[in-house]
Amino acid sequence: MKNQIQRNYLEIKFISELIETKKPLKNLHLEKIEPADLQLNKFFYKEIGKKHRWTDRLTWSNKNWTDYLNTSSVFTYILKNKKDLVGYFEQNIYFPQHECEIAYLGILEEYIGKKIGAYLLSQAIKKSFETGSKRIWVHTCSLDHKHALDNYLSRGMKVFKSEILSLS
Repeated sequence: MKNQIQRNYLEIKFISELIETKKPLKNLHLEKIEPADLQLNKFFYKEIGKKHRWTDRLTWSNKNWTDYLNTSSVFTYILKNKKDLVGYFEQNIYFPQHECEIAYLGILEEYIGKKIGAYLLSQAIKKSFETGSKRIWVHTCSLDHKHALDNYLSRGMKVFKSEILSLS
C-alpha cells in the first residue's frame, strides 16, 4: 500500500515580512551550539523526528554526524526553558547564493501546544537573516506536525513549490 505525502517548500525574502511571535514562557532562551555537539543534534533529530518519520540520518555514523556538523555552513541552536531542553533548529547556509535553509526545526513533545513552535520559528528566521542571507527557506510535509505548514505561513513564509510523493 502506498501513501501520498504532500511536501511544501516555503521561503521568506525580507525580515520585514516576518510575523514574529513573542516569547510564550519568560524563561525561554536560545543558545547557539559552539562547538558542534553531535550527541545533542542526534538526540533532537531522533526524539522529535520519531513521530514524523525523519529517517534520512538514522543510519549515520558518528563520523557522518561530525563531518556534517563541523562544516563552516552548518549551525545549530537549541531552545531551553531555564536549563531544560525544549527544541532546536539547524541552519544550512549557502554563502554564495546568500541563502539559508532551516534544515530541521522542532520542539520536544512535552512543549507542544504552548506556542513555543511559533516562537522558535520566529527566532530561526531572525537568526537566519542575521547570517546575511537574503532568502530563508524550509520544506515541510504532511508527515510533520499537523500545524507545521500553518506555522510557516503564519510567520510570513510563502510556498514556492509543492509536490506529491509516494511513500511505500
